[in-house]
Amino acid sequence: MPNANEDTPTALSQVQRRAVSELLRVSPVADDLARRFQEAGFSLALVGGSVRDALLGRLGNDLDFTTDARPEDVLKIVRPWADAVWEVGIAFGTVGCQKEARVGDADQSFQIEVTTYRSEAYDRTSRKPEVSYGDSIDEDLVRRDFTVNAMAVALPEKTFIDPYGGLEDLAAQVLRTPGTPEESFSDDPLRMMRAARFAAQLDFEVAPEVVTAMKEMSGRIEIVSAERVRDELNKLLLSAHPRKGLGLLVDTGLADHVLPELPALRLESDEHHRHKDVYEHSLTVLDQAIDLEEDGPDLVLRLAALLHDIGKPRTRRFEKDGRVSFHHHEVVGAKMTKKRMTALKYSNEMIKDVSRLVELHLRFHGYGTGEWTDSAVRRYVRDAGPMLSRLHKLTRSDCTTRNKRKAGALSRAYDGLEDRIAQLQEQEELDAIRPDLDGNQIQEILEIGPGPAIGQAYKFLLELRLENGPMKHDQAVAALKEWWATQG
Repeated sequence: MPNANEDTPTALSQVQRRAVSELLRVSPVADDLARRFQEAGFSLALVGGSVRDALLGRLGNDLDFTTDARPEDVLKIVRPWADAVWEVGIAFGTVGCQKEARVGDADQSFQIEVTTYRSEAYDRTSRKPEVSYGDSIDEDLVRRDFTVNAMAVALPEKTFIDPYGGLEDLAAQVLRTPGTPEESFSDDPLRMMRAARFAAQLDFEVAPEVVTAMKEMSGRIEIVSAERVRDELNKLLLSAHPRKGLGLLVDTGLADHVLPELPALRLESDEHHRHKDVYEHSLTVLDQAIDLEEDGPDLVLRLAALLHDIGKPRTRRFEKDGRVSFHHHEVVGAKMTKKRMTALKYSNEMIKDVSRLVELHLRFHGYGTGEWTDSAVRRYVRDAGPMLSRLHKLTRSDCTTRNKRKAGALSRAYDGLEDRIAQLQEQEELDAIRPDLDGNQIQEILEIGPGPAIGQAYKFLLELRLENGPMKHDQAVAALKEWWATQG
């Protein structure tokens, strides 16, 4: 590692000391693997995000290495050593493996990727990068996305390699490209989204020349597959500062291509405050939803918070009294959410969950400020289903008014709803509301076989259950027979 001399800024000295500490921790694994490569006549270096995170004092157990060995040689070296080996990325020169090792007085599991020196670029018609192998580590590092990811530590001697000033950029918390940003983004346009993602993850600033190139080349993102765009967007949304990354996507024009519904919100107003910026409101709702997370980042909740108002541009109406309305924007927004997430190749389950939250985000306000009836509570819980906990968080987050009295009243009203739900859940199985008679019982009581009438009877009994709560068996039978008598 580089030694801090008298002229080295304090910030550099600090990151160097952190790196030494982190590298010493993983040495039992990294050095052991490096010696095996050395004995086989190859070199090995810790690289990219692993070096960056070591310098930041946050190196985990996912380690990235680079080597001059070709993938087939890497496999020969790691197979006898690793506990598990996978070849999913071998077409791109990457071999993955898992290694259990004793670190200090504890056993730890390491996820390792070893990638052959390489360069990759897109052509104008392909959605997949073309991979070619290189022979030097400098050649490999120059193709990396940003200077803070273009540092390496040669092993086992631990020689620090930083040809593009990544250490200084890390200390300055700035994202630059090793070569020109135009060359970098031409090689892989997804790096423009990665700039926004790293800004969000690390809370770094993006260098002005990089932002300029992102604006000028934003249309090139169209050549990248939907799956890669989705994965990068997910990483951004799950980061510590997603607002920062999303703002960069919007300001550079990238969002116009990957999530156009977001910048479309900038000129809209909300129905309560005519001049309120729905774009800023949506980012604030996202921030507030994050504050309510209990078990780590929740992608479903964060997507719903970001997208909950995307139906407003299509439903905006100027009323005669001067107000602006967005009637049914939650229904339109749910359809738009489903369409956008489908285009980005999200799973059917995630699409269903996020669009359902968007559709329900106004349901609480639809009941007014009066006392919630048992029936209303049951229907609210039934409609939310497994999304109830997230709906609680989304609804609370959707209050961004600066009027403390109004915000307090809304909060107390929702506290009241949650209390009512808790009370009813003690008395009834609200999470699994079903009629008091099942399909077989309905057939037996009405003396009919399977058919549409069974479904209609089931629906009638479900509505009765939602309205009145649990019924005794005899009451349910009597109600069913009374209903059946009216069906002709």
